[in-house]
Amino acid sequence: MREHAGVTREELKQSAAVTVAVLMALGLAAAWSVLIPGVDAWENIVAAVIGSLRLTGPVAAGFAAWVALRKRKSLRGRAIGAWRALKAPLAIVVVVLGSFAATVLVLAVKTVLTEQAGPISLPGLGVGMAGLALYSVIGWVAGWFAPFAITPPLAGLGCYLLFSRLADGGGWADRLAPGAGRPYDLFQGLSGAAFLDQTIWLLGITTALLLGWAALVTRQAVVLACALLAVLAAGTGVARLLAAPKPAAAQDIAYSCQEWPITVCLHPAMRAGLTELGTAFTKIASRLAGTPAAFTRVEQRPLEDELRPTPGLAPIHVRDLSAGFADEASYEYVESLAAKCPGTAADGYREIVMAWLRGEPLPGGPLPEHEYAAAWFSGLSEHQRREWLRMFFSDFQSCRLSSTHFGGGPGESGRRRAGAARVTATAGSPQQVYPVYPDAGDAAVTDWRP
Repeated sequence: MREHAGVTREELKQSAAVTVAVLMALGLAAAWSVLIPGVDAWENIVAAVIGSLRLTGPVAAGFAAWVALRKRKSLRGRAIGAWRALKAPLAIVVVVLGSFAATVLVLAVKTVLTEQAGPISLPGLGVGMAGLALYSVIGWVAGWFAPFAITPPLAGLGCYLLFSRLADGGGWADRLAPGAGRPYDLFQGLSGAAFLDQTIWLLGITTALLLGWAALVTRQAVVLACALLAVLAAGTGVARLLAAPKPAAAQDIAYSCQEWPITVCLHPAMRAGLTELGTAFTKIASRLAGTPAAFTRVEQRPLEDELRPTPGLAPIHVRDLSAGFADEASYEYVESLAAKCPGTAADGYREIVMAWLRGEPLPGGPLPEHEYAAAWFSGLSEHQRREWLRMFFSDFQSCRLSSTHFGGGPGESGRRRAGAARVTATAGSPQQVYPVYPDAGDAAVTDWRP
């Protein structure tokens, strides 16, 4: 069987087919792990396939290094022309880009079955393709200049460590690595201009490496001149990347909203979570009704924004729509209503109210008075608890809750009259009384504040 580049044609075809299959499987697995669960947005797909390069890139580098060392052994002592030198590494680039295109196609088939928010970022796909080409060329050059059996795995491991370090380093260095440069943010989106500059840099450095290698192998001045031009293109891309301003603030978006029983608004890509969030926050809204934190609208905010509840509005963070996302969002919102208290006693009383707002079992707390307070509070009806919170919301927020707010504590067993608070009905109706410590034997009614 005829040999080509140190391996038979059949072996080349089989190796290419196996590489495409492995790269596609790794790409899908890696992209799936990067996808934000439940987010129906094309940009989410693009960010995921770019993120998959952390695994597929080193594999592509290892494959290119393996072919390069076989190629060099077969051409030892022969004169090599420019086209003959470039044909094999370009073929490898085509193979790995084919696997990238197949990965994108599979994810695209999945996404077209559902309505996706926003446009697809073609510059982002360009970064992914240029990044894979760079990995392949680095592997090729390493395999050519170090034709040893251990070179392919070392090339893959080296690429993984190098680009992972760049991507996680922060600052300007992360812009040089093939990647999105930062976690994907629904409200900030992906910058097409930044991706275009990054593509210029990646293509420039890839072409410079490949042509520089070809110039050394062929000793042709024209190839070297083209390599220098590629270096200029790569420098232009780097300059544009470093000169680009920092990502802009979160963009204004047209929310997707559910209007009943309360208004819940999410980013359009997360509209599938409206019903579940509405159910979770309707209960919280009913318990906060009549307090300064009462709300009728729930609105998603960027993850970096601090949650500051305002009258009528409950801002929330929703990271994804994985299982339990509504409970996580409601927990974080309830925690933002009142800061943790400095001291075990005060914080124990705060946790009782927090647990009730979240719909969780009331905690016993670290102290005996907390157990008593939880038992006393659990003995109230839902209506009584809401009235209690209306009266003492400021004390709840300012960490002034004490045993006197919960029936007087375990030492008050002989004094069953903890007091009461008045609730005035509508104008013209007789005054109603709400007992803070309900007891069938209590008859006295007095105004009471701790």
